[in-house]
Formats: sequence, structure tokens, C-alpha cells
Amino acid sequence: MKRHEKIRQAGHHSFSLLARLGRYELAMLLCVAVLSGGVWGFVALADEVTEGDTQSVDESLLLALRNPADLSDPIGPGWVEEMGRDFTALGGVGVLVLITLGALGYLLLARRYRAALFASIAVPGGILLSTVMKMGFDRPRPDLVPHEAMVYTASFPSGHSMMSAVTYLTLAALLTRVQPALRLKAYLLILAILLTLLVGISRVYLGVHWPTDVLAGWTAGASWAALCWIVMRWMQRRGQVETEVSSSDTE
Repeated sequence: MKRHEKIRQAGHHSFSLLARLGRYELAMLLCVAVLSGGVWGFVALADEVTEGDTQSVDESLLLALRNPADLSDPIGPGWVEEMGRDFTALGGVGVLVLITLGALGYLLLARRYRAALFASIAVPGGILLSTVMKMGFDRPRPDLVPHEAMVYTASFPSGHSMMSAVTYLTLAALLTRVQPALRLKAYLLILAILLTLLVGISRVYLGVHWPTDVLAGWTAGASWAALCWIVMRWMQRRGQVETEVSSSDTE
């Protein structure tokens, strides 16, 4: 009986190991696909925008969100416009700094010190990249409709869209490293994606960005988050960052 029990336990351990390896390979392939697709998408968009090929589409989409009789009036009731301002604030520097500090505090309390250090470099690095790209392209802001929010920088790529993608997606990817339950991992990633989408859509709705600005911000930000995830996994395999917590580690 003991021999059969040992065989059963060994089989269960092997199956669990294979399942974890399978999840690792799938996650790695997904991140590589996001990184590759995001870089390709951003380069293609930048080329089209630079040549002016997207202007007519941008204008049509922007005008579709305005009252034809009064271009200063976004479509929908007043509370929708107010919600748009609330959503766009989620991609502002002040909010993103607070979110980042909160996530770093969580990682420190969870004793994931090197993961916290990695996050403290990854998030500001992505935000710096966004700033550099905006200065490099220097695309003018939309002038078809009045802006419903204050703007100070160039248009392409959307800083709010890219910074929210960098911050929310990168932090979600890192926080999943300390969550044993698959449903919590999925929740964090879905929440990060939802917040990123809401910020980007609100920028177009408020008339402060062309749609292609937002799309470029999303692709660039998602690419950066995927790159950070890949680098972190590589560092984990080298023992330079704490390894992932799995459900089996808590049993």
C-alpha cells in the first residue's frame, strides 16, 4: 500500500509540474506575441500618422463623438461627460504615482523586495519612454473640436493611454507573482486592461487626442508591460527576483 501511495504521490507531483510548465510556456508565448504585435502595430501606426494617411479616419471618429449642431458638446448627457473626466484622471501622473506607490507598498509587505525594486524601475522607465516619444513625434493636438480637458504636451502617442497601460498592466503582471489563486491573477489582469481602455476612450471622447494617438499609446504601453514581464521571468529563473507564488506553495 505504501508503495502504491508513493507512486500515486509521485505521479501527482509530476502532473502538477507539467501543468505549471505548460502554463509558463503559454504565458511566455502570449507575452512574446503581445510584445511583437505591439511593436509592429506601433511602428505601422507611426508610419501612417507621419504620412497623414490616418487623418480622415481620425477626424471622422472624433466628430462622431460630438453633437453635429454644437461641436463643443460631446454626445450623451452631462453625467457621461463628467464620467469621461473622471476616467481620464485615472491616467494622470498624480493618480498613477499613488497607484504605483500603493502597489510597491503591497509588494514590500509581502516581502517581495526585489520585485518591488523591479517595479520601481519598470514603471518610471515606461513613463519616461512615453515622454521621449511624444517629443520625438511632436504631433499637434486635435483642433476640430474644443478640448474638454487641459493639455500641455504633444499628441502622439497619447501619454495618458500609454502611461496607464505601462502602469496598470505592468503592476498587474508583477502583483500576480504574489497571488496563489488563478482567479485573483485573472481579476488583476482584467481590471488593469479595463482601466487602460477606459482612460484611452475618455481621451478621444474629451477631444484631446486623435483615435490613432490612443491606439499607439495602448500598443506601446502593452509592449512595455510584456517586455517587463519577460525580463522579470528571466530574472526569476536566474534567482535575481523572487519566484512566483503558486497555489501548491500555500498548501
